[in-house]
Amino acid sequence: MTRRPYLTLVIILLLVAFAAWVDLSKQIIISNPFNGKALVDRNVDIKLGLDLRGGLQVLLQADLPTTTTVSSTDLSTEQQILMSRANALGVSEVVMQAAPPNRIIAQFPGLTNSDQVVASLQETGVLEFVDLGSTRLPEGTVIETDYRSAAAGPNGIVTEIPTSVASPTPLPTDTATPAATAASTPGATPVAAATPIPAATVYHTVMAGTSLSSVEVTTGSTVGVAGYVINFSLKPDATTAFGDYTGSHIGQILAIVLDKKIISAPTINAKIDKGSGYIEGNFTSDSANALAINLRYGSLPVPVKVVESQTVGATLGADSIRRSLIAGIIGLLAVVLFMLLYYRLPGFIADLALITYACISLMLFKLIPVVLSLPGIAGFILGIGMAVDANILIFERLKEELRAGRTLRQAIDLGWSRAWPSIRDANISTLITCLILFIFGNTFGASMVKGFSITLALGVLVSLFTSIIVTRTFLHVVLDSIKFTEHPRWFGITEGSK
Repeated sequence: MTRRPYLTLVIILLLVAFAAWVDLSKQIIISNPFNGKALVDRNVDIKLGLDLRGGLQVLLQADLPTTTTVSSTDLSTEQQILMSRANALGVSEVVMQAAPPNRIIAQFPGLTNSDQVVASLQETGVLEFVDLGSTRLPEGTVIETDYRSAAAGPNGIVTEIPTSVASPTPLPTDTATPAATAASTPGATPVAAATPIPAATVYHTVMAGTSLSSVEVTTGSTVGVAGYVINFSLKPDATTAFGDYTGSHIGQILAIVLDKKIISAPTINAKIDKGSGYIEGNFTSDSANALAINLRYGSLPVPVKVVESQTVGATLGADSIRRSLIAGIIGLLAVVLFMLLYYRLPGFIADLALITYACISLMLFKLIPVVLSLPGIAGFILGIGMAVDANILIFERLKEELRAGRTLRQAIDLGWSRAWPSIRDANISTLITCLILFIFGNTFGASMVKGFSITLALGVLVSLFTSIIVTRTFLHVVLDSIKFTEHPRWFGITEGSK
């Protein structure tokens, strides 16, 4: 016997131990032994869907005249932005599906206080970069801009200023302009209430939020400053125009305005002509991420309104979980007993591989994470049967080789190699089916199919691992030293059938 099966066995046992640790944990915390800070702090509790956990279901509709048509592209973009907004607000396991021609259905499992989330989803979110001149206005100030009347190009840059627009005459403020140490530096202090600007004052919108390509929060050390900064990049067709503007307005204030309300008022400290820059200030992690969310997901293609909102109770979900657990346990025990009674010692090894399969699958569901709906649990239970399908093919080939007079080691290797084409083709065809189900599961009303396809596909991949690596390793470790001729009944083979 070679040493390799034992090395592989040690790796498998370590993997199973880690999987069992994750399966039994709700929160994984790994601390740095030198300073005590958490290297990993992650919630790995099982994520349940709306049908099992209860929560809120909201039907959103484009708030436009009935004669206005919403394109499929705009509806898809709307869906993605709304999903990003909900996730950024900390609402987990959100499901959103477009319902052409102008509706989106949103599901929020476990959500109890829905007012903030629904209000955030309904916000039109018109994002603008507005020229305030040399005077900074407090955050929260409501202003009037020329964005609706100005001519904005496809890149979001406003190139024309209407002649009727008055010169900006902002209200005086005691806020001092901070030192110019970066591309742009916010120095405004939030105020408790919005301060309206006189109706005669209209500010020029330099650029719309559609010009932004990406936004992310990083530590200031990446650009040589302290604290958190918000890095942003522009779309290629907006880079030149924005570079020209910032180059000619160094030292002036460029406000970031969402729905006509100032959310930040940084100073332009350098020409931004390379398509990227950063916003620096006294940010905390939360405030930096909040501003980044507004920059990243500020604009919706069309406004939306709530047509219907209903709360889904968890009573049915609790009953479904209980019944699913019972079904899973019964199915697992039935498979274990069948393998043990029919294949004897190899069947016992297959049962160990099946336990390995279950541990690893559940670990993946928690780490990815996979939102488990009732169809998703059905896919996992179906995967249990598929996990032993490969073992059955291997064991039948193994018995044929043993009847032909092969040694156990030869029979194991030949049995696996001759069963492999059937195992490969069967699992690939199942994965193709899962892919088709996943694609069609993204359409309205078919989200349950999507959950089923995800858990089944993961089950197939894990079963391939257990059949190719785990079962074969267990067979070699346990059977290589056994003489088949002395114990044929251990393999479900009688004397007369040899």
